Amino acid sequence: MTVNFYMEHEFTEGESSNTMKAPTFLISHRNTHFEDNPTNHALPRQALPHLPAHQPHPFTTNPHHPKNPSPSPPSAAAPPPPPPPQPLTAAMSRVDVLAESLPFIQKFRGKTVVVKYGGAAMKSPELQASVIKDLVLLSCVGLRPVFVHGGGPAINSWLHRLHITPNFLNGLRVTDAPTMEIVEMVLVGNVNKRLVSLINSAGATAVGLSGADARLLTARPSPNSARLGFVGEVAAVDPTILRPLISAGLIPVIASVAADESGQSYNINADTVAGEVAAALGAEKLILLTDVAGVLADRDDAGSLVKEIDIKGVKRMVAEGAVAGGMIPKVNCCVRALAQGVRTASIVDGRVPHSCSSRYSPTPAPGP
Repeated sequence: MTVNFYMEHEFTEGESSNTMKAPTFLISHRNTHFEDNPTNHALPRQALPHLPAHQPHPFTTNPHHPKNPSPSPPSAAAPPPPPPPQPLTAAMSRVDVLAESLPFIQKFRGKTVVVKYGGAAMKSPELQASVIKDLVLLSCVGLRPVFVHGGGPAINSWLHRLHITPNFLNGLRVTDAPTMEIVEMVLVGNVNKRLVSLINSAGATAVGLSGADARLLTARPSPNSARLGFVGEVAAVDPTILRPLISAGLIPVIASVAADESGQSYNINADTVAGEVAAALGAEKLILLTDVAGVLADRDDAGSLVKEIDIKGVKRMVAEGAVAGGMIPKVNCCVRALAQGVRTASIVDGRVPHSCSSRYSPTPAPGP
């Protein structure tokens, strides 16, 4: 099993004897076709005047007739033939992409893929539209996407409005009681419903959930709760509510908030939620959209991107400090998901348009 880190980090009879058919012109994208249409523009046939046999017919081309001058000799060189039609480069390119993608679509059709959405892809309307289109595309070609989201930028915006300074510890948000109330309102009541509306508008059908709905997630306090506050971990996952939705072709959209056995709400890292949900569903693939290129062998060298690594290698990089900050929960959730049966996990640069759907193309689009 491997954890893949990509730079993405991308259809007559009965005709009157005094009428004759007039041609109609059908223009296509390649040629002009001519087709007789017996129902349109019938032209009356003109009766020819009766003339004596010795008089030339006025409509003949008798060279000796005074109204018909001698024809001019043919030109020495015949005109060149018309050039062949130009190939439909753009259209053929799209057809080629679809043809090359067919084996990948067949391979993943009917498989579940869990996508975690957050970071820069949430800040830009253009990137947000790109992610939504990718998600709907995956659903249309037969994959079964599950969408898990955080909402860090939106939470920070509301905290600033209320003059509360956001604090982080090892990539996790420090969440006291007032912050937890804002987190739940923003993630469940604002961000989740907006994403559901966008997916529905794009042509798919989404259902918004939080971890508290139908006991989808049961939370427990973090071991470091004394410093992190109401930051939780996933104690259990019950995917019962998800299976009929997925089977019906709906897209579950899950906010990363859950409650413990007593009903206390907790803020849970969205990467962690995505990994646990993927494991519980036996997903084929876990995709984490982020706002960095991926894991770097050298944090100071953007060209040292690690494109593929196994679990042992990830653990070594964490121990050596090569992986730090917000990347720690991402790689940890990938490792845990793989250990629980998820086939592949990818950390993808969400700043690149269509980076999500490109995971299922023959040649993933290059990142920055």
